[in-house]
Amino acid sequence: MNKENQNIEWKETWRDEYLKWICGFANAQGGVIIIGKNDEGKVTGIPNAHQLLEEIPNKVRDMLGIMVDVNIEQQKNREYLEIKVDSYPNPVSYKGQYYYRSGSTKQELKGAALDKFLLQKQGKRWDGVPVPSVSLSSLSKDAFSFFRRSATRTGRLSPEIIVEANKLLLENLKLYDGAYLKRAAVLLFHPDPEKFVTGAFVKIGFFRTDDDLLFQDTIHGDLFEQVNKTMDLLLTKYMKAMISYDGITRIETYPFPEAALREAVLNAIVHKDYSGGVPVQISVYDNKIIFWNQGQLPDNWTVERLKHKHPSIPYNPDIATAFFRAGLIETWGRGTIKMINECRKSGLPDPEFNYDLSGFMIEFRKKTSEKTSEKTSEKIITIIKTNPRVTIQELASRIEISERSIERNLQKLQRENKLERIGPNKGGYWRIVY
Repeated sequence: MNKENQNIEWKETWRDEYLKWICGFANAQGGVIIIGKNDEGKVTGIPNAHQLLEEIPNKVRDMLGIMVDVNIEQQKNREYLEIKVDSYPNPVSYKGQYYYRSGSTKQELKGAALDKFLLQKQGKRWDGVPVPSVSLSSLSKDAFSFFRRSATRTGRLSPEIIVEANKLLLENLKLYDGAYLKRAAVLLFHPDPEKFVTGAFVKIGFFRTDDDLLFQDTIHGDLFEQVNKTMDLLLTKYMKAMISYDGITRIETYPFPEAALREAVLNAIVHKDYSGGVPVQISVYDNKIIFWNQGQLPDNWTVERLKHKHPSIPYNPDIATAFFRAGLIETWGRGTIKMINECRKSGLPDPEFNYDLSGFMIEFRKKTSEKTSEKTSEKIITIIKTNPRVTIQELASRIEISERSIERNLQKLQRENKLERIGPNKGGYWRIVY
């Protein structure tokens, strides 16, 4: 135990507020709290170790309703306590509040995060919660027709099941919870799922620079319709296809492979965290396209691992199963890998996958030639010659590329000792070296 991490916490003395830390460990993966060690990991010892040895287990039992192991340890004649906390299958609260250990911090769970946590402790997922106010008759006939056509083409449902009445079809897809339809059924088959789920739509915009939006659209309807309309808009309005001919046959080639874009759209819609109330967002630029959806990777998954193998457990299992049965997605271990392979076949850079606490992002980028990069660098130098205090935002606006591209070119010029930054980011200026 050389340093604090998601399973270890050090405290110099005991305070009753540390029951919140114990609560957080119990709701997460468990852990150890050491009383009598400072932030540098040095044992400082505690004078009342034997008294706390009796008091702490009783307080934990009375306040949290769980049991912990408390042991006295010694180092260089200094006594300290180890409080070992198990991960509990049921939710644990402290004075009616729920805490969760994430990384090396303690977080109080509220709102959508608390709802999700309580559902997970019950072995449920958000899309599996019943919605009492929705009837079968209110669902979209067009959505059912589309699903049947798709499932017939792929053969992932038997012909007998496909022709069944809508109620029996939904039961086969496990989209009922008792007598009620699940949230997944509402998103998949209701013509206006936003009546029940805030933010259940797609937002797409075309940007000249990061802060210069030229035009945008929103896509509504059931999730099947959202996928089809989004792809149609991307290919007909937001991207320019190069035209070529094979004999008399006209061939349209898009800047990004259609199959990769479709996988990204499906990934964003199927694996979105619909409890957050934020729509899927697609940002299109001349040289790139970015897909973003609210959501989290499963525990212990990283973006690097995602490049080689997709999580075996989908974020919304009921929604993912319906899309799989319709033949719209492959097994949920292939999506990200397919995007990478499609880009490589088209001679494009691998898509970038980025993940933080707010959500998941996929970025496709055109292949940048050295000639184009050199022209951008020359434009930057020309502008700096006339205005050494020019900002990155102003450069992006004048050259009409993204601020991120400007930053990359500035870093390249600095590495090549062609440009030097004098002073801070705010108030400083650029100096041309050569």
